[in-house]
Amino acid sequence: MASGEGRRHHHRNLVPLAALISREMKSEKMERPTVRYGYAAQSRKGEDYFMMKTDCQRVPGNSSSTFSVFAIFDGHNGNAAAIFTKENLLNHVMGAIPRGLGREEWLQALPRALVAGQQDKLMSSFTIFLLPGETSGTTVTFVIVDRWTVTVASVGDSRCILNAQGGAVSTLTVDHRLEDNVEERERVTASGGEVGRLSIVGGVEIGPLRCWPGGLCLSRSIGDMDVGEFIVPIPYVKQVKLSNAGGRLIIASDGIWDALSSEMAAKSCHGLPAELAARQVVKEALRTRGLKDDTTCIVVDIIPPDNSVLSSPLPKKQNKLRSLIFWKRSLDSANKLAKKLSAVGIVEELFEEGSAMLAERLGNDSSVGQSTSGLFMCAVCQVDLAPSEGISVHAGSIFSTSSKPWQGPFLCADCRNKKDAMEGKCRSRVKVV
Repeated sequence: MASGEGRRHHHRNLVPLAALISREMKSEKMERPTVRYGYAAQSRKGEDYFMMKTDCQRVPGNSSSTFSVFAIFDGHNGNAAAIFTKENLLNHVMGAIPRGLGREEWLQALPRALVAGQQDKLMSSFTIFLLPGETSGTTVTFVIVDRWTVTVASVGDSRCILNAQGGAVSTLTVDHRLEDNVEERERVTASGGEVGRLSIVGGVEIGPLRCWPGGLCLSRSIGDMDVGEFIVPIPYVKQVKLSNAGGRLIIASDGIWDALSSEMAAKSCHGLPAELAARQVVKEALRTRGLKDDTTCIVVDIIPPDNSVLSSPLPKKQNKLRSLIFWKRSLDSANKLAKKLSAVGIVEELFEEGSAMLAERLGNDSSVGQSTSGLFMCAVCQVDLAPSEGISVHAGSIFSTSSKPWQGPFLCADCRNKKDAMEGKCRSRVKVV
């Protein structure tokens, strides 16, 4: 890249706080749902961590911009990566979204912020900093709930399912286990990695499919600096909008999903409030398989305002039988209303992208990243590029969707290096500090 002379950064006009608050009030068409949640866990290795924050704000000081974050970090080979990701990931995501956006614009920017930051910081919000010599890794399932919109980003084999009112169960994540995911196996082998089982004396192969070198059975994770370059931190991202009938999210580590299917987990806690539901899911997993791994579960209920009785806390001295009767009656009332509200549809899919290649996520549209000045901008960090500076996102990629390396979108040299690192093409995919 050139020395930078004459380069102009793309600046956005700041919007006054009063204007943002006014915009939020005018654009609010549906009442805010109530969010209730519960958590339960049984530890075996002490490597599962979680996050539950219901007081996050898109605009500091603006209560109408509040959203919630729920996440599970399932560490392996130690807990350092899980702890560090828990402490830093939310800040990375928020730092990747431009300020001054209204709620709808913010929601549209959120999926991209979870993958490719719009600021010149990290190519991926999931590509984090670890301590020198640290070799631990972690899976992540990261869920953002903003009123009726749910955005999920995940790497690894933790899972988030949605049990919509009416009983429909859908999975909002993709398991990145080499044993089960054919596409990920093909990506790893096409990149030059090897996929196979552990060989013991006599050439006998045992255990799940793993990526070599390193022997990790996951194809995506955060950390794991001692394994092959083909284990990438790029998340699968899905964003959906619920009808105003609401729904239930079950977020859990693989200690749950190794024992229960999505349908079994949803059915086991049907009719229970979130806190009791999380305990019941863990109890059912332990009954089925025993405590062979850290077992963590978060249940989140997104409840319509008219069903506020569902979100009322149970009296402390109320016995279990009376509690179940109370919640059974509440659930019957909620289901009657849900059938009326969900006649048109229960869930609207807004965004889905799981490719580990940035070229596929950005597409082939050369107009992406064109600034108002007529120059082209880096599709990631938004810096203006001179004609000789831009590097095609497709150039040199064996996964390229274009046979023309001069076709846009374009990246600056720094972001191209980060892209290669993020996609496992060079060893420094995680910066060491």
